[in-house]
Amino acid sequence: MTKGTVLLAAGGTGGHLFPAEALAHELADRGWEVHLATDDRAGRFAGNFPAKAIHPIASATFGSRNPLKMAGAFWTIWQGVRQSSGLIRQIKPAAVVGFGGYPTLPPLYAATRRGVPTLIHEQNAVMGRANKALAGRVTAIAGGFLDGKSSSYGSKIIVTGNPVRPAVLEAARIPYVASGPGEPFRLLVFGGSQGAQFFSDAVPPAVAALPEPLRRRLSVVQQARAEDIDRVTAAYAELGIEAHVQPFFKDMAARIAAAHLVIARSGASTVSELAVIGRPALLVPYPYALDHDQAANAITLAELGGAEVHPQGTLSVESLSALIGRCLMDPDRLATMAEAAKAAGKPDAVRLLADMTEAIAARKPIKTMKEGMRP
Repeated sequence: MTKGTVLLAAGGTGGHLFPAEALAHELADRGWEVHLATDDRAGRFAGNFPAKAIHPIASATFGSRNPLKMAGAFWTIWQGVRQSSGLIRQIKPAAVVGFGGYPTLPPLYAATRRGVPTLIHEQNAVMGRANKALAGRVTAIAGGFLDGKSSSYGSKIIVTGNPVRPAVLEAARIPYVASGPGEPFRLLVFGGSQGAQFFSDAVPPAVAALPEPLRRRLSVVQQARAEDIDRVTAAYAELGIEAHVQPFFKDMAARIAAAHLVIARSGASTVSELAVIGRPALLVPYPYALDHDQAANAITLAELGGAEVHPQGTLSVESLSALIGRCLMDPDRLATMAEAAKAAGKPDAVRLLADMTEAIAARKPIKTMKEGMRP
């Protein structure tokens, strides 16, 4: 006998689906039946999603100012709203929880029209456009890095942190052990779920520019786009460096735990997982993000001492090589960064978010929820 049904809605990228997956595991453990509404991209990341069913929902972005394309986007979203209304009528969820991305718009909007309690979780320090569009309608807002004090929706916001998957909590049990002088040094490079061409272009030549004694210590795990794998692999092979290059790592949490240093973008999931596991990082925010959310996420961790932030525009092959070399030669600093990152982590975020989900399902007032949240 289940407690009831919760419908989760998330865009089809890892950054949206991973925290949704973490909540799904927690709710399932508590006796809830979980369904997922998402888009067609989700197959890459939702293979192990603990949902009774995954429901593709029509949606679209408003990226174009062309009136015809905008009208088409509205029509697609309205189709998604009708699909979502039918789904809600069928599965009768006690609550609907959204994790951002345009595929969350139809299910959350449909739920608010039907009087179903709703919650959105904002992973970033800056609220995304889909969540902004929903913020005024939903019952409550959970924040990863979101500062409720500076938001017009502050009365709805409860800071929970970002849920991380069970694999991340497992990896967090592994202590950080610095690599001393002359010892092997494991470097992990990744650009979020979509990879990053910048790292494929910049990191291999930066490694090549290291003094040979430092370079000899390195082994590299690097995420790269499929079209970049051969050239990145060849570049490391030419240097005689052991390298494992793939477009996606299903065991990324274990890879983070094994690393002495991480070079990465600073999406919310990345920053949260680095903090919970406790690994030092050089964060390079994606420079073309519309809301500059990655920069805000990175600064949050850097201000606590757990990472360094280096804007992409300031990094040359020479400067990146110098940064990597300095890290190789200063294990004490990396150990201090790892400790600071772990202190900033919120491994209990998924429990708090599940508590919040159950509270809105029980139709408790926001004030009561805030008072009842255990830090």
